[in-house]
Amino acid sequence: MNAELSESASPKGPFKIPDSKVPSSILAIKPSSLGDVVHTLPAVALLKLQWPSSQLRWLINPEWAPLLAGNPHVDEVVIFPRRDFRGIRGWMRIPGWAKKMAASKADLVLDFQGLLRSALIARLCRGGTVIGLSDAREGARFFYDRVADVGTARHAVDRYLRLVADLGIDLAQLEWALPPGNPPASWEETGPFVLLHPFSRGPGKSLAETEVAEFCRALAPVRVVVAGRADEAIEVPGNATNLLNQTSLEELIWLIRQAAFVVSVDSGPMHIAAALTPNLVAIHTWSDPAKVGPYCPEAWVWKDRALCKMRDFGGAGAGHECLDIRALAVFVAARVAGDLLG
Repeated sequence: MNAELSESASPKGPFKIPDSKVPSSILAIKPSSLGDVVHTLPAVALLKLQWPSSQLRWLINPEWAPLLAGNPHVDEVVIFPRRDFRGIRGWMRIPGWAKKMAASKADLVLDFQGLLRSALIARLCRGGTVIGLSDAREGARFFYDRVADVGTARHAVDRYLRLVADLGIDLAQLEWALPPGNPPASWEETGPFVLLHPFSRGPGKSLAETEVAEFCRALAPVRVVVAGRADEAIEVPGNATNLLNQTSLEELIWLIRQAAFVVSVDSGPMHIAAALTPNLVAIHTWSDPAKVGPYCPEAWVWKDRALCKMRDFGGAGAGHECLDIRALAVFVAARVAGDLLG
């Protein structure tokens, strides 16, 4: 397939691979971040479903590799040791890693990351064709053989799907192959609980400590589990269990799966929740839900104190206006009670 595809390909437009040229090996490049890796899962699944005989590898940072544990669509997880390349000694390690990667050239390389570093890796691993996104940055497009036009696609999931759609792959079947996760070692809760993920590394996205406490108190007697990462220790009310900085990624996935309802600020764990359940409220401060909100249309979005389902976001008159954090907690409590009764 290699030479024929590269020579016949033009840089733009759909690039349907004929049945006689099925790639024997595919490399998907998406090393980070947490939410972006989750967003890429359906596109990579479609590649494997289209060509089940192809050897599909995924290049990913080690901290996010647990997201691919047991993934039925990924034959090999290739770790990108980014931290090992820091400093002068790190630069000395690059040639050895590059030589190892170059020895396993792929017939088809898809750069979902769209940055200079990922494009260089794609070129290094290129045995056939390299395809990237039209909105790639840092000059990455100069290293692609073909460019998938993301056009008017706004959400990250839709952008990544455009890349595989240009290969002639039907987008009707989307799968989010996330692992089951593991319960936290200290887990003792019984009965239904609401999972609150209140903090994000993005500036201005987190709840204030006072809002966390107010939300938990307004949900009483419903149990609340507060999880995720926090820069400082915080106090939570008596109806809440504080697991901040105490869970691994696998344990957080398990908590999301077990929760009766998830409330999360705009973050990677929010996107995990959106892939697993519609029982979610995504809290957006300055970020745009149309671009980075939950991809699940039945999930809820809280933006500018207005609450609506994701499928209605941006529509005229959508949303219940002026909900403060306490009113949001009352809404969640009502949803949990309704699910338990119904």
